[in-house]
Amino acid sequence: MNYIFNLLIKFNSKHSALLFLSLLLLCSACQNTPTVNSLKVNTQEELNEAIANAIPGDEIILANGVWKDIQIQFSGTGTKESPIILKAETKGQVFIEGISNLKFGGEHLVVDGLYFKNGYTPTNAVIEFRVDSKNIASNCRVTNCVIEGFNQPKRDRGDLWVQFWGRHNQLDNCYLAGKTNRGPTVRIDLKGNESVYNYHKIINNHFGPRAPKGGPSAETIQLGDSGTSMSPSYTLVANNLFEACNGEVEVISSKSNFNEFKSNVFYKCEGSLVTRHGSYCKIDGNYFIGDANNENIGGIRLINTGHWVTNNYFYNLKGKSFRSPLAVMNGIPKSPLNRYLQVTDIVVAYNTYINCTSPWQFGVGVNIDQKDVLPASEIRSARPVRSTVANNLIYNEKGANNIIIEHDKADGVLFKNNIINNQGVDFVNDKNLLVSDFQLTKVSDDIFVPSEISVDTEPFIGFEFETISKDLFGNSRTNSKVVGAVSKTDNVVNPNILDKSKYGPDWFSNVIEAKEPETHIVAKVSDIQITINEARSGDIIALLAGIYKVNTPLVINKTITIQSQGDGKAHINFLGESNTPLFELNPGGKLIVKGLALKGNNTNNAFASLKENMSDHFGLSVLECDISDFNYVLKAYKESFAERITFKNTSISNCANGLELSEETNDKGDYNTEYLTVDNCNFTNVKANVIDYYRGGYDESTIGGNLLVTNSTFTDCGAKESNKILLNHRGIINVNLVGNTFKNNAVNLVSLLWGAKNNIHSNNTLLNSGEIKTEQNLKLKLMY
Repeated sequence: MNYIFNLLIKFNSKHSALLFLSLLLLCSACQNTPTVNSLKVNTQEELNEAIANAIPGDEIILANGVWKDIQIQFSGTGTKESPIILKAETKGQVFIEGISNLKFGGEHLVVDGLYFKNGYTPTNAVIEFRVDSKNIASNCRVTNCVIEGFNQPKRDRGDLWVQFWGRHNQLDNCYLAGKTNRGPTVRIDLKGNESVYNYHKIINNHFGPRAPKGGPSAETIQLGDSGTSMSPSYTLVANNLFEACNGEVEVISSKSNFNEFKSNVFYKCEGSLVTRHGSYCKIDGNYFIGDANNENIGGIRLINTGHWVTNNYFYNLKGKSFRSPLAVMNGIPKSPLNRYLQVTDIVVAYNTYINCTSPWQFGVGVNIDQKDVLPASEIRSARPVRSTVANNLIYNEKGANNIIIEHDKADGVLFKNNIINNQGVDFVNDKNLLVSDFQLTKVSDDIFVPSEISVDTEPFIGFEFETISKDLFGNSRTNSKVVGAVSKTDNVVNPNILDKSKYGPDWFSNVIEAKEPETHIVAKVSDIQITINEARSGDIIALLAGIYKVNTPLVINKTITIQSQGDGKAHINFLGESNTPLFELNPGGKLIVKGLALKGNNTNNAFASLKENMSDHFGLSVLECDISDFNYVLKAYKESFAERITFKNTSISNCANGLELSEETNDKGDYNTEYLTVDNCNFTNVKANVIDYYRGGYDESTIGGNLLVTNSTFTDCGAKESNKILLNHRGIINVNLVGNTFKNNAVNLVSLLWGAKNNIHSNNTLLNSGEIKTEQNLKLKLMY
């Protein structure tokens, strides 16, 4: 203040008062401006000390580089105006690797710009919004971070990448992709009063590809669990991009109450947004985009009470039953919390369905016909009641015969003022859909809006329908008679929903520039592994014609093609030890072999995964090859998984065992590959495990395991098959045997099909090989 007084005496009285007031205001503003104390740390010890001494407004800056085997406990108390921030020196240049994790505890803490990769958490979560049960985070935030491929070595070792506790925490502008082991990517936990009414936010994130896990417990987001499904959560999931989130049938599994899902984009996700437990969710203004061919891409599946599904846009969805665009399930009478409560009091209004096969399916999951093999507590016979489907719009470029599928009667659902253009094709219309010849206007490759609708009708006004005041694009519905997700159909601006720069960190992109594969010519056996090691992922190893004697396994840990060069054929004779593979498929190894002759010594294997620590998926395609004299042609060990395994135009002969993918015997719904395809192959004198592909455990929402065997011949096989079944695929949901020939196979059954699931056969020829039998209801161990 003395400084201010000295300034004043230098001015005449005319200006002194005005200057005095101005300087007082300046000093006051300076005193109220939060101070920022930035401290750069280079070691774990410096970080721990900085956290221990942090006060509101401090910034703790992690030095650029790799921080390996670091377990961060970020505890402190900031304020709303002056949070304590833990940030990267340069966003994306601080790498958290090895056995590492991050725990929050306290109030108003922010983590910014970290990159988790090349490691795994030693605990149950990579990032957890609590240090322990007594030190829980609230009003804390993770922003601009990436977690990529941060997987446990073992697939069955479950963990979470982000675990929410407390209240008012936020995950925003992050990228998470590549989880392969058991457990949801993100979970909201509600155990304890301090974690209910939590109002968490998951916003503006990019959830990148998650490959199928091969069993349950692979959701991208799970909100609560069955034990806390009666608790109020009020979590907001908004403005996120979900890209190819294919872990399991539930992309989002809502298991608590009063959650809101708004303005998200689900792009080619092989699953659905599911209200699995809990009630009163709002699902508004989301986009569900398919690819017109993939029947695994889903929409919204409803269980429980009081959900409102409004203003959503569904395009090119071909999923059925559990993965249909709108699946409304049957419940279990007097259901326990962990099963299926009856659907009641739902509203499905002002949604648009374009080129969606049978978009509405009711009574999904009804299983009354399985009462002989399931207890009464598992029978889903309670149909939806007191529910309304109104003011929706359906357009089919090619007319369909079934618009609404009733797996059980939808007699508890009111249908009102729903409009359809089915291109004049007749369909069962006992729900009074209004037929119109309206056309579409293209907004983008995936978004179309209707032109003038010829049906003169008033929108149905149900209870509280006035609360649906805006449409998909935020336009007012006042005085609009237009049904569907879009109320204003002229001059629509492209929302650019697939512009990835709108989601996730501003410093990261998962767009990879495609590169032409390089072909490497190899003439010497000693150069094969060297060339594989030096090649880029996607390259081709071309072997000159000749005989290659290989003594140790060839390690495959990237995407690589190995093929014969030119018209001649390369012969690989594997001389390796017993039970070792010619091709050792490591995590991330995706192998294509083409035009090779592979020969073993009767005790070793042609292809095999690692026996343990398969932290990432493998893949295998065998094309136009001759394979002989191996113990196993393919051996997939427990906790290994391949999204696709294909044998095509290939001969397999004189092997003790064929394709063995039956190690997942825990009966928890797991299996070793999502798609096993055998096409135009010849199997001769394969003594056992010709095809052995197993999934155990009764889990109605595990709808995977896909076996396709077509145009193939099996001769003199199965002589040592203990159960006298040639093709073993117990528990696999989708099996199709078409156009095959079975000759002189010493078995009782070629195949035992599961009639209640999608197991079918046609145009097969059986000669002295037993029969193909169908068992309608297969008895399996209950998982719950």
